[in-house]
Amino acid sequence: MTSLFDNYRLGDLTLPNRVVMAPMTRVRAATGGLATPAMATYYAQRATAGLIVSEGVQPNAVGQSNPGTPGLYTDEHVDSWRPVTAAVHANGGRIFAQIMHGGRVSHPDTTGLQPVGPSAVAAVGDVFAPTGRIPAPVPRALDTAEIPAHVESYADAARRAVDAGFDGVELHGANGYLISQFLSSNANLRTDRYGGSLRNRIRFAVEAVSATVAAVGGSRTGIRLSPGGGFWGVEETDTPALYAALLDELAGLDLAYIHLEATTDDETLLDLRRAWPGPLVMNPVHPSGPKPAGPADAERWLGLGADLISFGRAFLANPDLVERLRNALPITPADENTYFQGGDRGYLTYPAYRYPA
Repeated sequence: MTSLFDNYRLGDLTLPNRVVMAPMTRVRAATGGLATPAMATYYAQRATAGLIVSEGVQPNAVGQSNPGTPGLYTDEHVDSWRPVTAAVHANGGRIFAQIMHGGRVSHPDTTGLQPVGPSAVAAVGDVFAPTGRIPAPVPRALDTAEIPAHVESYADAARRAVDAGFDGVELHGANGYLISQFLSSNANLRTDRYGGSLRNRIRFAVEAVSATVAAVGGSRTGIRLSPGGGFWGVEETDTPALYAALLDELAGLDLAYIHLEATTDDETLLDLRRAWPGPLVMNPVHPSGPKPAGPADAERWLGLGADLISFGRAFLANPDLVERLRNALPITPADENTYFQGGDRGYLTYPAYRYPA
């Protein structure tokens, strides 16, 4: 049987285990969206993961969702990320950058710009801003002629990511952000070639992935998806058919992987596993679920055909999570109050497991 601790060939990389550190926003970037020495330490501490996927990184200014998140659209951003990737590699790790365009999930108080989206429909709920959580504003609907520039923003950020030393990139197509908004049937009310039918609603995602593959290669490109997830009020009509159509379009691009969240029923997820010919990363527990994913979740999904298993919250307080999983050691719970507060507490202060004397 496949073990979580077997190695795995992913594109040009040989992973020493099948444990993936999932992308998690930590809002510790410096002014201007620059990566910091603390971020280098944070990721290097977790470099025993088979693969690290970074927090979401905005590909342009209007794509920033939360305050304190890093960017990858200037030379200064690239320079700031190089020590981070170097630290991960020095500790024997591998790291992909998650490219995240927030779309309508943003606020002018954060970016100085009106958020954009497929249509002028506000996200449901309060967004993060410098003064705290405030209601999501109505975004400006993108003109058809503007869309190619946002497609290319993913490819441009991917080029910069590789220049900064990342081993590849993951497009954030999940959780109600821009790609997910285009997939949606209530955030996307367009009547042009990017809206309406399933084929049109997947077009933005396919173009963004295709442009990224053209920029850095399929073996360096993945995408994360949350079928039926409902984040930020996003709804999808006919989720199984929508994602089957999307994976069918992506199948010919020879991607590094598809990263699925368990945000829909097992039947749909297993159908997508059977339909997808390439590597599958499975995130087995819904992020708002009662507990982080653990060994039983991993074993279950490996048995159901996943190739790699991503862990999110479990990695926050357990930088040595791979060792803890391998040796059935206790998993320390994370302090939710420190998820987004900034500073080193709850970021760099979680120790590796201390064996009894």
